[in-house]
Amino acid sequence: MNGAIAGNIAAVKERIAAASRRAGRAPEEVRLVAVSKTKPASAIAEAFAAGQTLFGENYVQELVGKLAEMDEPVTWHFIGSLQSNKVRQIAGKVAMIHSVDRLSLATEIDRQWGALGQNCDVLIQVNIAQEATKSGTTTSDAFDLVREVAKLAHVRVRGLMTMPPFFDDPEGARPYFRQLKELSKQIAVAGIPGVEMKELSMGMSGDFEAAIEEGATLVRVGSALFGERIYR
Repeated sequence: MNGAIAGNIAAVKERIAAASRRAGRAPEEVRLVAVSKTKPASAIAEAFAAGQTLFGENYVQELVGKLAEMDEPVTWHFIGSLQSNKVRQIAGKVAMIHSVDRLSLATEIDRQWGALGQNCDVLIQVNIAQEATKSGTTTSDAFDLVREVAKLAHVRVRGLMTMPPFFDDPEGARPYFRQLKELSKQIAVAGIPGVEMKELSMGMSGDFEAAIEEGATLVRVGSALFGERIYR
């Protein structure tokens, strides 16, 4: 790709740093998750060579294929909708799951990671806008879900994730990011044993700067790094 990915990564990281400074935050507080769904292993290897080490995948089968194909020591996060019957395939292979939206899924994660003698860091996905087409627990049910997931021995709640509605203007998404941050604060104050609200996964290619200004610690960026989809 003739260095295009490396240039895109540098540009996005500068935008992350600028948004962080506008919000009075240190750029180091925000991690870039390079969303590599539908992209070939060669593109991920190119991004890794440019210094990007954290990647997010949406589909289990695709992630499993890349795990077998790649030698680079990248860190994987699973960021897509996850079926309980596919958890076993990624157990012990991802550092974090962003999309836990129900207790049955968390229970299966606990079982599969427990079988390996490991713990899994997870984020609770909240459907702030209550869109029927998107996964996520409701704002009102989030507290109960966090409390129940926190009881599982091999699952560690580390924060929240959301996907706001799509807007041409990123300012449209800002209220949803702000609501997730507020919910995170409320859960943190509750002092639920074993729960840390240190991560907020929100913001994508079109709106990650607004998300950072509202408190994001993980931004999930794909097309701004890799261009539009190569295959699916």
